[in-house]
Amino acid sequence: MSTIDEVAKLANVSKTTVSRVINRHTTVKEKNRQKVLAAMEELNFKPNSFAQALASSRSNSIGMLVGSLGGPFYGVLMHQAEIELRRENIHLITSSGQESEEIERDGIRFLQSKMVDGMIIHSDTLHDDELIGIVKRHPKTVILNRNIPEITEHCLFLDNELGGYLATKYLIDTGHKQIGCLTGQLSKADSRDRLFGYRKALSEAGMPYNPSLVVEGRFDSETPIDAGKRLFERDLDVDAVFCQNDQLALSMYTIAAGFGKVVGQDISIIGFDNDHYTKHLQPSLTTMHYPLQDMAMLAVDKVLAMVNGDKIYPSDMLKPWVVERNSVNTQNKA
Repeated sequence: MSTIDEVAKLANVSKTTVSRVINRHTTVKEKNRQKVLAAMEELNFKPNSFAQALASSRSNSIGMLVGSLGGPFYGVLMHQAEIELRRENIHLITSSGQESEEIERDGIRFLQSKMVDGMIIHSDTLHDDELIGIVKRHPKTVILNRNIPEITEHCLFLDNELGGYLATKYLIDTGHKQIGCLTGQLSKADSRDRLFGYRKALSEAGMPYNPSLVVEGRFDSETPIDAGKRLFERDLDVDAVFCQNDQLALSMYTIAAGFGKVVGQDISIIGFDNDHYTKHLQPSLTTMHYPLQDMAMLAVDKVLAMVNGDKIYPSDMLKPWVVERNSVNTQNKA
């Protein structure tokens, strides 16, 4: 295994210069930096990451807590964050909360134990007060999908209320009268905000809110088919369903078929997230686009600004939009 002395000798520079190149000091002349990098490549020299962290107070890693390590939503979020970090020669370390307060806390403690330079947290269960405390103790932290006024510059979130409103308005504008809503877990702020947007669109259109048209499901793959079935079993002449994510919408395809209904003709369905598979469904799913890749890129930009001591800005709010496909009957469009 090559040593820093061998790199310095081959590059004809001091060990201090090699150390500064490894730790990306801006004071190194570009000519010397290139010489050191060439020598490291020729000798296949790999810096000891732990020693590097001790020397520079940097681990060149960012920690990320998500709800789950599976599924299209978190998969896209983690994948894009890793792409952005790798461009900066920084590694991503991930942990999941599994909808448990204690597991989320343990995941955050695990990330901190790895000496990460900063954290990106997507919490499903921790209350705002606890997240405020985490940010105060570890200020190089970005909070996803939560807008907390006391730490607004650390927050990055989607306008979920707008998403619920636009999805429902689209169904109203295409002539639907009995619009059901299949929610995610109402313990989640995302679900509540999307439901509020649904109610807002109905109110704006002069349509009464009927709680019998709302059924609580789950955002993950454990969604019971029974949740969606209840909309049809209540015999409310439902002609459209706003599903609060695409996995819920996918379950509604199966339910509709079981009741002899053709999606896009007898029953209209709109989803939320624009997961990669939705355009391949038959019929292809009309859905709300969730700019997940943008969220991941902005989260990385924000956390690296914190790590590097650059200026950070107030909360960023991303906006969803309707992706029109074929699962909504538009024959009666206004």
